[in-house]
Amino acid sequence: MKKLLFICIVMSLLVSLTGCDAFRRLAGRPTSEELEQRRIALIEQREAEHQARIDSLRIVEKQLADSLAVLDSLKQLEGTVLNPTKIGGLYTTKLDYKYYIVVGAFQQRSFAERLLTRVQKEGYVGTLISFRNGYNVVGICQSDDLNKINASLRKVREEPFCPSDVWILVNE
Repeated sequence: MKKLLFICIVMSLLVSLTGCDAFRRLAGRPTSEELEQRRIALIEQREAEHQARIDSLRIVEKQLADSLAVLDSLKQLEGTVLNPTKIGGLYTTKLDYKYYIVVGAFQQRSFAERLLTRVQKEGYVGTLISFRNGYNVVGICQSDDLNKINASLRKVREEPFCPSDVWILVNE
């Protein structure tokens, strides 16, 4: 009986002096210090993920603000932006880019080809775009970036071949 009482006293002293960590170590379980480190690491990971989401949202907000600024700039330039479906749709031409600056629209293909040759001599890469309504347009400065197409429109407006009613074709 004395032996059992002695073991109980020793065990209670061990528990009170070392806490549960001694038993956790014996059982191969993480100690309270290791659990606290894991908790802190989990909190830091969650904070990093949250910050990454916030950063991603800020990037999207900036892109949206930039796009709105470009659209406002286009409006001030009195640049018309049209989708092919609003003007009859494309005939057979498959367009590789989202935006084209249209510097001429002709019912006779030969006139469009003549303008295409002229803009190519001026150093622009041009594309002949055919519509179902019979019009052939000359598109230049093709791009997938709205900011680039806006800058190109400003530059093209200064060219001698550029008409006053230049517009942007949006291929969606």
